[in-house]
Amino acid sequence: MVGNDIIDIELAKTQSNWQRPRYLDKLFTSKEQDLIERSEEPNIMVWQLWSMKEAAYKLYTQLHPSRFYNPKAFECILSKTSMVTYGTFKCYVITKITSNYILSEAFLRPQNMNSEVVLLHMASGKAQHKILLDQLLSVASQQLNCDKKDLKFVKHEYGIPTIQCKTKVYNVSLSHHGRFGTIAFAQ
Repeated sequence: MVGNDIIDIELAKTQSNWQRPRYLDKLFTSKEQDLIERSEEPNIMVWQLWSMKEAAYKLYTQLHPSRFYNPKAFECILSKTSMVTYGTFKCYVITKITSNYILSEAFLRPQNMNSEVVLLHMASGKAQHKILLDQLLSVASQQLNCDKKDLKFVKHEYGIPTIQCKTKVYNVSLSHHGRFGTIAFAQ
């Protein structure tokens, strides 16, 4: 199982005003707000924590199919091995920060994971999703030694995505924001 999230840093800067009153209180714990306040780059820290929460949420909903909005309940712990907790749920998160994007990938335990960042030129969310899905199926076809036409993308209840190759089912995660998308699946 895997969850991922990507943030286009330039778009996040222009579309969000996270510094407005009470915004951080709605999304982040007091410990997380302290991390933001002490950060040399608070804008990056906000979006790093947000992407970690989103990736963890996607992983959590694969285990516990549901839809809900409670980002403050997902708490990020930054350390050599970063984690996100939600009640008794705990996952590990790897975050990559570049000058263009922030990418977080959540997992329960180390495993063979395939992931890729995709540069998106289409503005429409629907077009971006189509490009990501095609890339996911292409990469999965190669990695799983399964003909692309034999792969089937399925969104289950609550929008939880998987791909199927014959009788095997693989958990996947897709995310896009602005100019960037990312795909991930666990083998």
